[in-house]
Amino acid sequence: MLDAAAKALAQMVTPRFRTVLMKSVGLALVLIVLIGIGLNRLFVWLAGAGEGWAESLLGGGAHGPLAILAWVLSIVATLGIVVGAVFLMPAVTALVASFFVDDIALEVERSHYPNEPAGTALPLARAAFEGIKTALLAVLIYLLAVPFLLLAGLGLVIFFLATAFLLGREYFELAAMRFHSPADAKLLRKRHHGTVFIAGMFIAAFVSIPIVNLATPLFGMAFMVHMHKRLAAADERRRLA
Repeated sequence: MLDAAAKALAQMVTPRFRTVLMKSVGLALVLIVLIGIGLNRLFVWLAGAGEGWAESLLGGGAHGPLAILAWVLSIVATLGIVVGAVFLMPAVTALVASFFVDDIALEVERSHYPNEPAGTALPLARAAFEGIKTALLAVLIYLLAVPFLLLAGLGLVIFFLATAFLLGREYFELAAMRFHSPADAKLLRKRHHGTVFIAGMFIAAFVSIPIVNLATPLFGMAFMVHMHKRLAAADERRRLA
């Protein structure tokens, strides 16, 4: 597993990977900015609407204090969005990965497994579905973990473990579906769920590093291509034994 992670990291700086890296980083940044702007507009509107409602309830004399309160809440909301971007990054990178899965996987297969048949490219609709599903599930789990952030960091542990499970599952299944049907890919992942989960911890650690985490789709997919190759080969040896 350490060897697979080292190979994935080493390949990320190769010329052919750099093009995919620029595309995935660019798309991730665009999504983060658009989400941030959308949430900021929503919170500012809510603060203004709340101010108007409170003023109609309390009278015109409360306009000054309420305006200050609305302004403070808008600033707090903006800062919250910046902090929240850290928690949104795994969900965003899961979605971004679905658009570049085949470019990354094919390059790894050609570089490290030239004597083996390359996988079959996933239909874009299937890859996008897997990415959207993982992203939405990640957001739901992270929202549930937020209250636990106040309990001695328990929320951070939940966040890390959930990220390891979700991203480990997604990247492994995307790599496996290049060689198996979706059902068989899920079965293979379940058969090696412990190994895939531990491998997911490597990806969770990577995605927790600010700025570097923009390259998570490249590392996660390259890493899981190696892991799939090794686990599938181990299953084949056991079958023939």
